Amino acid sequence: IMGVLNVTPDSFSDGGLFFEEKKANSQIKLMLNDGARIIDIGGESTRPGSETITEKEEWFRINIIVTEFKKKFPKAILSLDTRKSKVMINGIKNGVDIINDVSGLKFDNKSFDIIKLKNVPFILHHMQGTPATMQKNPKYDDALLDIYDFFEEKINFCLKKKYKKDLIIV
Repeated sequence: IMGVLNVTPDSFSDGGLFFEEKKANSQIKLMLNDGARIIDIGGESTRPGSETITEKEEWFRINIIVTEFKKKFPKAILSLDTRKSKVMINGIKNGVDIINDVSGLKFDNKSFDIIKLKNVPFILHHMQGTPATMQKNPKYDDALLDIYDFFEEKINFCLKKKYKKDLIIV
């Protein structure tokens, strides 16, 4: 079970509720006590219509929670929800176990190199456009086949670059 902690003012499910460190840590404890084994922390909303923030702002929002996570919750798996390579690097330096990139490695062309270099598992998502545009007239010839083709192409790209297949989570 993965618990999701959005440290944002505008996420669609809990935006603004866990913006303070104390509230964020209380929510992490609650999710772990309720059976979560993975905690996914994100500092940028990717809800439909949301705007991109700078990597500096994103890291500022999650910095303390991520850097203290393994000290406070050593048995939990820490997933970092980000599309930005610099945020990934900072997270990995601080014990992040999984990268959760909602852009499908399309937002930042350095992202794949980071996860490959650090041998970090990642969650691969499908999305047309960006969070700001993904709901504005999405087009598919055949939604199921188009999404399947997307994942096949991304996974084959990773395998050709010698990234381990068992580190890819779809």
